[in-house]
Amino acid sequence: MRVVFMGTPKFSVAALEALAAAGHDIVAVYSQPPRKSGRGQKLRLSPVHQLAEARGWPIFTPGNFHDPADVLAFSAHEADIAVVVAYGLILPQALLDLPKHGCLNIHASLLPRWRGAAPIHRAIMAGDCETGVCIMQMDAGLDTGSILIRRSLEIGATETTAQLHDRLAVMGCEAVVYVLADFSSHAATPQAEIGMCYAAKIEKSEARIDWTRSAVEIDRQIRGLAPFPGAWCMMGDKRLKVLASSVSAGVGAFGQVLQATEIACGKGSVTLHNLQPAGKLVQTAEVFLQGHNLPKLLE
Repeated sequence: MRVVFMGTPKFSVAALEALAAAGHDIVAVYSQPPRKSGRGQKLRLSPVHQLAEARGWPIFTPGNFHDPADVLAFSAHEADIAVVVAYGLILPQALLDLPKHGCLNIHASLLPRWRGAAPIHRAIMAGDCETGVCIMQMDAGLDTGSILIRRSLEIGATETTAQLHDRLAVMGCEAVVYVLADFSSHAATPQAEIGMCYAAKIEKSEARIDWTRSAVEIDRQIRGLAPFPGAWCMMGDKRLKVLASSVSAGVGAFGQVLQATEIACGKGSVTLHNLQPAGKLVQTAEVFLQGHNLPKLLE
């Protein structure tokens, strides 16, 4: 097929590579515009943009599709289908209707659960035991389109968003290649509304650890926010990020350091496995304790 690919972050890269490897003709790649980042505020190309340049695919970076000229340029690709993976921009119905077979989306949840921007984070933070990917025929709503196929997997008891992200990216690649190999054989099934919930964008205000919460809730928060933005607490007057943990059974005052990196919570305790002091790289608990003395209480 003649494919227009639309994606931005690392999660999208594997799908683009898989489509090309399967023999589809990548006629254009769309990604969000370069953003300023880092201390020097240099313009950074998205992972998808970088891949497109490396492979010589035409790259387009409109800030939105309000300009009719951008829609006209999209039409000129004469695509059979568009594949959209974590693109980050809302597509108008006029654009969704342009490819011969419409636009497909790889969504990292079992729709209708976790429509929205942060389905992987929210699944872990909510304590879901299962998630997966859906290949969805897009419409003008927010992740409301009909489903062509869905594939599921179990969420590991200590799995972080980073780890689950990588497994779902592979699953999404396999699923979309499978669908496009025999597109006409996959009937689209409308989504149910029962069980629908919204995966809101992660706010930095959600990242501070409240030690009065239960160990189970805090462990989910830590794993769900790893690697970004990273759950954190105060170690004296300095911020300490926590990027991996597990639930333990210790008892003590909220935030009390019981032993090594086991911290008491409102109910139970959590053991911290990967930590990142301010201005430092991520360290295992063992390495961290070689260079730091935890106070009696984390805040």
